[in-house]
This record gives sequence, structure tokens and C-alpha cells, in this order.
Amino acid sequence: MLLTLSESPFQSKLIDGLFTEAMTLAEAARGYFDGIGRQERDSLDPVARVAFSCESLKVTTRLMHVIAWVLTQRAVEAGEMGWTEARDPVRRLGSSPESEERDVVELPPHARTLTWASLDLHRRVQRLDQLADQHMPEVGPVQLLHARLDQAF
Repeated sequence: MLLTLSESPFQSKLIDGLFTEAMTLAEAARGYFDGIGRQERDSLDPVARVAFSCESLKVTTRLMHVIAWVLTQRAVEAGEMGWTEARDPVRRLGSSPESEERDVVELPPHARTLTWASLDLHRRVQRLDQLADQHMPEVGPVQLLHARLDQAF
């Protein structure tokens, strides 16, 4: 029998590592986009400024989706949420806004690094989320009843 992601002995370390990476990246993005990034943005031409602002929102969105997904996995691990509830579409990893390479390469170096890092992190978490679908535990009538009771209360 295959172990689900939540049953894996490596799951806790993996999720903790992803959480740390996402929070570190979110803090770096906040610091940059609220600090020196503003100055760099202001030095760009109007079209590039808009692209810069759009990419900063995309980075933030990706990271918030990853953090929400990781927190859901932690809730499952802690027994605060059932597997079925965690697989509900509203609790799944949100989609990543697309970033055009031609736009990203025109960004200042630090903005470019943050954009690529957020894309990479989101893609890795997306693979884990999809992998979990392939190894969903079989749900019997008792588990279905428990899930319904969990949702009701």
C-alpha cells in the first residue's frame, strides 16, 4: 500500500521546509518591493513600471497560495482537518499567475530573482499537490460519515 503525503515520515520535514522557504521569500519580497524596489520601479519607463508592478503582485499571489497550501497540510498533519476537507478545491493550491519571460528579463535583477524563485516554489508545491491526488486514500463509508460530521460542526 502506498503512503499518502500526509502519512509519509518525511512529510513534516518537507512541509516545514516549504513553509520556511515561502515565508523567507515572502519577507524578502515585501522588503524589496516596499523598499529599494520602489526606487528601482520609479527609474523605469512607464510601460516597464506597469510590468514591474504586475510582477510584484504575481510574486505575492504565488507566495500566499503556497503559504495557504502549506498551512492546510500542517492542519491535516495536526489532525485539525481531515484529508477529504483538505482536498476541497477551496483549500487546494491556487493557480499561479503567468509571467511572461520577455517581461521578467526586463525587470531589475532583484525583482527578476524574486519572480523566478516564486515561480519555482509554486511549481514544486504544485507537483506535490498533484501527487497527492494520485495517492488519495480510499475512503470508506465510515470515513465519509466522519468527513460529513466534521463539515457540519
